[in-house]
Amino acid sequence: MIWRVIPLTVNKASVNMAVDSAILDEVSAGRSPPTLRLYRWKPSAVSVGYFQSVNDEVNIEACREMGVDVVRRITGGGAVYHSYEGEITYSVIIPEDYEGMPKDIISSYELICGGIIKALNWLGLKAEFKPVNDITVEGKKISGNAQTRRKGVILQHGTILLDLNIKEMFNFLKVSKEKISDKLIKSVEERVTSITSITGVKPDFAKISQLLIKGFSESLKFNYTFNGLTPIEEKLTREYDEKQFSNREWVFRR
Repeated sequence: MIWRVIPLTVNKASVNMAVDSAILDEVSAGRSPPTLRLYRWKPSAVSVGYFQSVNDEVNIEACREMGVDVVRRITGGGAVYHSYEGEITYSVIIPEDYEGMPKDIISSYELICGGIIKALNWLGLKAEFKPVNDITVEGKKISGNAQTRRKGVILQHGTILLDLNIKEMFNFLKVSKEKISDKLIKSVEERVTSITSITGVKPDFAKISQLLIKGFSESLKFNYTFNGLTPIEEKLTREYDEKQFSNREWVFRR
């Protein structure tokens, strides 16, 4: 089967999440092929996991003051700050019975994350999969990933850190000012990294996107065509955006 690749796009947080849900529905219905999409977040945003409390995890006042979006994902995991200048996010949306896809969750994470690992290796970085769902370089996390399975479809999305500003990140996540110390920042720097941190050069978004597309296609063994959303997916995206991901009841449901 020929996959669809949706090249790097830029959307607000609620639209990014709505697009994933719209594609998931259409892949489930058999009207859309397996899909890889790459995207950025503008404005920058905080996404919280499905089971998290926004009030516990997010500095809502700081987000409001700085124009940072807050959105709830349909996947689990922790709160993530998505910097417009600092990351590329991907989504892989495929049928659960896709040929060669393990039923085991960790094995499926490892297979899909293989695309990111290949891309990072081509940049000269020795990347490794770290269960359950992280990718590390030199022992430090450079990519976090989350997965859900519904309607017979796997949706896995995750981030690749191109650059990292820890102080900025802590401004929007719920960390007390007393805790935002040089010691804490140093602790995070010892556990998390970015392409820029390692190479000293901020990479080009277009180049990283091309490497990711090539990496995923080799790891998951697919050929592809570039395409956008179908008219049905565009309609579903608008509906999901309005009724769910932009809806305060959804965002603050926990």
